[in-house]
Amino acid sequence: MKITIISGSHRNPSQSMKVARHIQTSLRAKDSLDTIEIFSLADNPLPFWDQGLWMGDPKWPELLDPLHQQLQQSDAFVIVTPEWHGQVPAGLKNLFLLCSARELGHKPALIVAVSSGDGGAYPVAELRMSSYKNNRICYIPEQIIVRKVEQVLNEDERQNDSRSDEFYRRRIDWALDILKAYAAALKPLRESGIAQNEQFKNGM
Repeated sequence: MKITIISGSHRNPSQSMKVARHIQTSLRAKDSLDTIEIFSLADNPLPFWDQGLWMGDPKWPELLDPLHQQLQQSDAFVIVTPEWHGQVPAGLKNLFLLCSARELGHKPALIVAVSSGDGGAYPVAELRMSSYKNNRICYIPEQIIVRKVEQVLNEDERQNDSRSDEFYRRRIDWALDILKAYAAALKPLRESGIAQNEQFKNGM
């Protein structure tokens, strides 16, 4: 199984990447045969969408082909997003504009929101409301909101609030088991071809 973790923060370094690395380590511990990769939006590696993407502008295949290939080969995703002003970062929303059902369609994804305080719910709602429409990514019912993120999931245990840290580690581990089960369940659906329909390329 191949799982891609998308770290949605533009910042470098970031707490989102810290969380993404923890998730990568947790997934590798579950099955050493799985391929677990991180795609980071730190330093904005992707330009903003423009209509050239739909009109055959040659710059886009050169920029996107490696990413699209990685996503096409993935069976599931973890989307790690910080909450900036109650929103998902622009670069992460842009990534969903640059991808289609060929890369993400009918594959499960776990949302992991990150907040330095007690927030984090708004990015979850935003992703569930709008980011799936045309690319058909399938967010699983479970989600994680890592609140007061500076106090948990640190490699140096002295930096962690022990009670909160233990809770998040156990909750993330359980959510990843659910994600892997969804990945196994949805693979036959994609292989059946029932989800492929040229007449209905976009969602409603």
